[in-house]
Amino acid sequence: MNSYLHAARVLAINAALWTMLCALGALGSYSDGLREGMTRSYAVPLWNWFSTHLLMMVFSSAMYLLFSRRGALLGHARRIAAVYGLVVLLFLPLELAYVGAVYAVRGGAVLSPAHVWAAVQRLHNFDLFMELAWTSFTFIAVVAVCTWQRAREREQAWRQAQTDNLSLRLELEQQRLLALRSQLEPHFIFNALNAISALVRSDDKRVALTGISRLSDLLRYALAASSRDRVSVAEELQFVRDYLDLQRLRYGERLRVSIEGGDGPVLAADCPPLLLQPLVENALRHDLDCHDGASDIRLELVCEAGLLVIRISNPLAQAAPPNPGLGLGLRSTQARLQMAAGAAASLHTRRDGGRFVAEVRMPMELAA
Repeated sequence: MNSYLHAARVLAINAALWTMLCALGALGSYSDGLREGMTRSYAVPLWNWFSTHLLMMVFSSAMYLLFSRRGALLGHARRIAAVYGLVVLLFLPLELAYVGAVYAVRGGAVLSPAHVWAAVQRLHNFDLFMELAWTSFTFIAVVAVCTWQRAREREQAWRQAQTDNLSLRLELEQQRLLALRSQLEPHFIFNALNAISALVRSDDKRVALTGISRLSDLLRYALAASSRDRVSVAEELQFVRDYLDLQRLRYGERLRVSIEGGDGPVLAADCPPLLLQPLVENALRHDLDCHDGASDIRLELVCEAGLLVIRISNPLAQAAPPNPGLGLGLRSTQARLQMAAGAAASLHTRRDGGRFVAEVRMPMELAA
């Protein structure tokens, strides 16, 4: 059914275009007739033009349908030239016979092969040239339209493929982000519960209840923030302070963290949720868990050259390996930074004067 509708649409469009051409041609003939003193109506030259080019209308429709269904014919110049040669050899004689028949009937002769042949013989060389020109023009126009449509379809298909590819990549990135979040949240919860269990073992119920209350607040933020693509640095910094308050119940006065920077523009900057806590937790693990003394953890947040820079460092204990590397929390943080800002964000670790330094660089504003 669709093929029949398509053919009917092609015929209708061709008929409309040829009617317009015939109307314009008839208007020129009618104007010439008026200048020569003729009094015939406009309908006469209009019918003459229309009847003379009726077969050309059918020809253009047939060529369009052929090239639409056999697109391979447009794939090479030689094929197009071969089809044009067949048109000149087969269709042009038929067009001349049709025009001869129209002229014979218009002249009042009975329609017969002899009268048609006689009418064709009376055609001037200019008439023969014009029929060849009309045939060639129609063929070239149809080829141009079909070529343009094929190019447009290829471009649309390419754009659709690009859109599908981008959609697939976006979906994969979203799934990857969800996997990272689901990986990070249990990691955070596990370490927070370890802190609570240490308080419980200390047999101080009041401190343990306080820790459970603070853990509840931390989990509430972690669950809410993990469902968002970005949060403010101010929110993350407050979360870190609450997390340190919980850990302080466990470590007491041994836990010493200095936070520097964090002015207005820095606090208003965007960052992925749960960005700072894994960095702080990593510093705690490589500091307090390696000795019995006080910690010396430093967290610095500054704006440098339009980038948000976060540095967190801790002393390297004597028993620390030469290259502490990236733990689970830092690997997840690095992956989420890349997903949030691509190559514009980075997480690097280094040894610097007996300290382990983790440095994050990222744009002050993340893309929506």
